[in-house]
Amino acid sequence: MSQGPPRSQFTQSVLAVDNARKQRRTRLLAGLAGLLALVLCAGGWMVWAAADDGEAGNQGAKAVQQAPDAIRDTVETAPSSPVGHLAVDYREKGFAKRFGRDASVRAPGTWATDETLVRGVGGTLKGFEVGTSKEVWSTDLGGPVCGTTRHVTADGRTAVLFQEPTKPAEDDDKKSDGKNKKKADKKSDKKSDKKDDKKGSKNKKKGSKKDDKKKGDDKKKGKGKKGRADTPAPAPCTQLALVDLDTGKKLWQVALPDAEDASPTSTNVTLTRGTVTVAWGRGSVAYDMKAGKPLWRDTRPSACENAGLAGGNVLLALRRCGADADRTYRVQRLDPRTGKPQWTYNVASGVQRVHLVSSEPAVVAVAVRGPGVDKLLALDDLGAYRSTVDMPEGRYIDDCFTARFGTVETCDAIVAERDRLFLATKPKDPEVNRIVSFDLATGKVVRRFDSRGRGAMYPLELSGGKLLAFRGSADGVAPDAVVSLDPESGRETPFLLFSVPDAAGPVKPGETDVLVEGGRVFIAPKELRAERGEDGEGAAYGALGVEGA
Repeated sequence: MSQGPPRSQFTQSVLAVDNARKQRRTRLLAGLAGLLALVLCAGGWMVWAAADDGEAGNQGAKAVQQAPDAIRDTVETAPSSPVGHLAVDYREKGFAKRFGRDASVRAPGTWATDETLVRGVGGTLKGFEVGTSKEVWSTDLGGPVCGTTRHVTADGRTAVLFQEPTKPAEDDDKKSDGKNKKKADKKSDKKSDKKDDKKGSKNKKKGSKKDDKKKGDDKKKGKGKKGRADTPAPAPCTQLALVDLDTGKKLWQVALPDAEDASPTSTNVTLTRGTVTVAWGRGSVAYDMKAGKPLWRDTRPSACENAGLAGGNVLLALRRCGADADRTYRVQRLDPRTGKPQWTYNVASGVQRVHLVSSEPAVVAVAVRGPGVDKLLALDDLGAYRSTVDMPEGRYIDDCFTARFGTVETCDAIVAERDRLFLATKPKDPEVNRIVSFDLATGKVVRRFDSRGRGAMYPLELSGGKLLAFRGSADGVAPDAVVSLDPESGRETPFLLFSVPDAAGPVKPGETDVLVEGGRVFIAPKELRAERGEDGEGAAYGALGVEGA
């Protein structure tokens, strides 16, 4: 479940801001105290067990013994109390003053460690101390973030793609204006030195035709003030850095080779053990995680393009071959240290689009009839076909092909583990839906978890054999929540109860990052917008973090 404009002050005093925040926190805590009473009372709609017997007293996440460069794998356990307390409250100050009341700034990237919540906003990464909300570091990348990965190493590092800094348009204008002025002066001198009015008149007519032709050519080429765009074309997404999430330090930075056509919508970055890999339309490259040393690269033109890489414990590559009606796709498992294929699965012809949902297990989303996902294909460890999960049009949330950043691993409403896959149905009304689990060996439905009007929910992750899911508030009075669903018994228990401020916007797949890490829940919009209402003061809500008692 992911960059930053410079900080500035509110138009009101700092004291007024602090008072408003204290009032907001007081209302939140008071509301949650009442919610706890509801949880403990029998007969209410929120009559849940506080936690399974085996989970009682456990808090945070059980760390699995891992090497520092392994992909982080923690087992979340429920806090001793499900009532959430504020851990992070990040609001980007002075947002409307700098960007306008109706402006938005993209914010891809949300990560958390035991100590820090990290957000990417624009071209800046910002770290906030969990518990105090204090901004402890800020790293200016030099260009807008255009690609992130949700994967983090066991010791708290991740990779970020960003664009090269663009050259200010004013510099070009000044040079152009200077040249035009010199030419105009020379032309004026020639006119004043005419000897023959008739000859000069003819020359003037000829010169006029030439000037008109040149101006026309300049317009066609996009030159001149009228033909030139005021904003330079987006720079390619060629800068890659490995970042320490606790300190904000860039451990290394490299420029991708031959990546002039790497754009934010066609480039993705991911991690596997000890390796950082990047793919774009015409190439792919891998670097050693320790020092950024190149391991392998494939930037040679071929009949097949690199449509994306999915990481984690396994590295999968999606290859797109041919064009239009003749286009085909293949999925390959790669050796992350050499880039050599270990197996290849050829997707059936006639498929319009393919998306890598998961690398382990290997799950592929395909679109045959239209823009949405029609089927999910499961593959085994050797790349052989395993099963198909049908996706009837309009039944399930399928946001795989709507991501604004990256080309793989962006299906926020689909969760897969070795033997099961979980999908959220589209709500029949705003608050009623269900999560459906499928057996990946057969593609058949195993169990349904109904929201029962408590609020629409969608899956977040599998942890310790339990499915963690976000459930929104049904009426604005009852809490938002992350709940734990047992795939075997169907039992639902609360993980954390909290209230998402209206300023944070609706929590929806594809629009909001919802991250569970260390027993805490973090919610962050993928675009920042100025808050509305009397308490907005031109700020944009950046992130909310809650933790249990």
